[in-house]
Amino acid sequence: MSGKALVNPLDHPVWHALTSTQGALAQGGALARRYPPDIAPFADMADMSPESFAALGALMAPSDYVVLFTPEAVSPPAAFKVLLARTGEQMIGTPADAPGTAEIVRLGAADVPEMMELTKLTNPGPFAARTHELGNFLGIRAGGQLVAMAGERMKPGNHTEITAVCVHPDHRGRGHAQALLGAAARGIVARGETPFLHVFSDNDGAIALYRRQGMEIRRRLYVTVLGKAA
Repeated sequence: MSGKALVNPLDHPVWHALTSTQGALAQGGALARRYPPDIAPFADMADMSPESFAALGALMAPSDYVVLFTPEAVSPPAAFKVLLARTGEQMIGTPADAPGTAEIVRLGAADVPEMMELTKLTNPGPFAARTHELGNFLGIRAGGQLVAMAGERMKPGNHTEITAVCVHPDHRGRGHAQALLGAAARGIVARGETPFLHVFSDNDGAIALYRRQGMEIRRRLYVTVLGKAA
């Protein structure tokens, strides 16, 4: 049994999601697991041993990359290259309701092109063709255009991550993000789960928004993007 089984699942959210609630999606085995690349680039290992890194490398194509969320800094062997190394704040709590005047709609497969266009414009984090399959995604439209959205991603144990919180630049300042956060949280809490999310440590504006909504920083995690060395 991995030592990760003895710690809070939120300390290793990717590993615990892929060994519990979202285990059916996992690629890999006892040493390393990842989501399918067209769903999310997230991966984790049972530990930082050479064997686990080798197992992770076996799950990656030559031009592939994976994103790790870990409580300690990652020092990979020479077979990998670090493409990004930053810290992120893990925030937890139930965002307060912030009802707005805009109608909130459920998004699905037919909305994926617009969802990908919005995330490409606003860069809230990785979003792929099948990311919407990880949970409920909600949106707000204006003039028929998708201008804001939020959804669910990792599900470690009885926690669900809120993700892809983004608003088109031309539609900010109207309370869309707050309304979507509250709506997403209501759905999570209704299932008896606890909402959480991740935000880069230097994103002061987003951290302030989430705090105003009633969320608190639980801990800092290292966010590491690894590719294969040439």
